[in-house]
Amino acid sequence: MGEGAALKLEVVALTDIGCKRTNNEDSFGYDLATEVFVVCDGMGGMAAGETASGTAVRELVEEFCRQAATGAPREECLYQSILHANRQVYSLAQANAELRGMGTTMVSACVDGRRILIGNVGDSRAYFLRGGACAQITNDHSFVAEQVRKGSMNAEEAGASPFQSLITRAIGTAESVEPDIFTGEVEPGDILLLTTDGLTRYADAKAIARLILASPNLAGACQALIDTAKQHGAVDNVTCLLLQFLDEEAEGTDDEKAA
Repeated sequence: MGEGAALKLEVVALTDIGCKRTNNEDSFGYDLATEVFVVCDGMGGMAAGETASGTAVRELVEEFCRQAATGAPREECLYQSILHANRQVYSLAQANAELRGMGTTMVSACVDGRRILIGNVGDSRAYFLRGGACAQITNDHSFVAEQVRKGSMNAEEAGASPFQSLITRAIGTAESVEPDIFTGEVEPGDILLLTTDGLTRYADAKAIARLILASPNLAGACQALIDTAKQHGAVDNVTCLLLQFLDEEAEGTDDEKAA
């Protein structure tokens, strides 16, 4: 755990159907009491995508609260909660033929004193902002991202690929899944963004930093990010969750929120 007193948190999250879709398959949720946060982007026909993402969000938050109450290390709580959410979505799909094959991406985070722990499955991302600089923390579990990491495809080719939406790891599509877990130290003023690819296909880390820094508050920053995606056509749903670490008491937040 990092040194120093735990920091206060301010959180704002918004989701938007975008410009082309007829339903919103994104979901987000958080619990400030246990300091856990999650964003999911569902996939599947009819209502299956919404069911997958909504179930994954609910199950992760509820399981994390149960795990945290045992006093287990928070990294283990997050890891086990992701596995639990995967099992629940998979079981639901297996039990209902209309939901068969559904799944969802997941990017999640929890706070451990002066540390932030991030877990992801799929191509929803976490970005970290400090001192005007912004960096992508997570690695996409997608075909094009893996080709770029292997050196088989450059960024320009990846951006033009017809396989951009092909993810290689997801919550609920198999009985088991292996999430990536990242850890880092936090300082007052740091900002974490959890977001779906409805934003990141239109805004890179520099654009994200510019939009957030130009906004008067987190709510304005969240709206600016979504507005940018919509200005570019927003062919997918767009969800952004912003978390800021503060020295003083945050105002205007709820203990728990989900959509």
